[in-house]
Amino acid sequence: MNKLAMRRMWFQVHKWIGLLLAVAIIPLSLSGAALVWHDALDQAVNPQRYAVSGDNLLAPEAYVAAARPRLTAGEAIAQLTLPAEHGMPVVVAAARPGKTQAGPPARTMVYLDPATARVLDVADSRNGLVRTLHVLHGSLLLPGVGRTIVGWIGVAMAFSCFTGLWLWWPTVGRWARGLRWRRHNNTDTNLHYLTGFWVALPLFMLSLTGAWISFPAFFGGLVGEAPRRPPVDRSAKPLAAPALALGTVIERAVSVGKGELRSITWPTNKRADWTLAFAQGERTANVTVGDDSGIAAAAPQRGPQNNVARWMRRIHDGTDMGALWQVIIFLGGVTPALLGVTGVIMWWRARGWKAELKRRQQVARETAFAAK
Repeated sequence: MNKLAMRRMWFQVHKWIGLLLAVAIIPLSLSGAALVWHDALDQAVNPQRYAVSGDNLLAPEAYVAAARPRLTAGEAIAQLTLPAEHGMPVVVAAARPGKTQAGPPARTMVYLDPATARVLDVADSRNGLVRTLHVLHGSLLLPGVGRTIVGWIGVAMAFSCFTGLWLWWPTVGRWARGLRWRRHNNTDTNLHYLTGFWVALPLFMLSLTGAWISFPAFFGGLVGEAPRRPPVDRSAKPLAAPALALGTVIERAVSVGKGELRSITWPTNKRADWTLAFAQGERTANVTVGDDSGIAAAAPQRGPQNNVARWMRRIHDGTDMGALWQVIIFLGGVTPALLGVTGVIMWWRARGWKAELKRRQQVARETAFAAK
């Protein structure tokens, strides 16, 4: 296959990936761009949750006592999360009764002022703009098969980046010619070529890491890693009336754990252990306290087997990656929508001039035939 024929082949592959996936890529990319700063977005749309009066913490029991009156019958507290940053609320999550459904377990989230334990907001964990964006980005709002579809879109997008770079490369002259703005007469075509080049590498990384997150077992097997975490047992229910008092649990856990207490997870009908997380620098150490035995023990630390999976997640969502990378992946999220729109415009224009060319050729043939 010569160079021109290969270019035509890659053009067809690139074109049809873009056309077939344009409808899905635009909401997927825009939701991903918004979620780069999901905390700031949540603060913007739900300012009442962050109207804290100070950062000084009370005893955890005070937050539990303040949250209980806001729960409905049958709800049981599942977790207490203490703020790790300035201006963040304390969050109490309670399991909601009812039939187990697909997806994360339904929770009632109670947001409290750290300094006073005043209730700031009560919300359903499955509702709200930020939660909807997460579900849209992770599964296109399609239960069951959505995550797999998103994973394959990531694979297709990674391939589209490769074919796009191939098509961007000038056919004559030095490669630097491709950096010119006016390669074509149409603004949308120039936008497509130039922005596609600059975003190709970060978009490839976002597509690859997105596919990795969707198919952790497959990609983890390639690097010798097990899946990031075991599947969530959605049938597990937190105990409404544990045997140990919360104060006793904390006292026994502190004798084993070191660092600042970050969260407390209640025992369930499947596992009679409290789990307390302590911040130790950038790491988190867990301590379990048996609700039946009262024995506190340090939970086994995760080894290095999940390093690649964690890095894939961090690269994809920008967590702890610095403002520069967050800006890059934000642009890498917005740009595919621009490429999708300009690509469709280019395809539609090409249909027009190709139809006109065929018409003129047909007229020329008919004229030549009539002249004989």
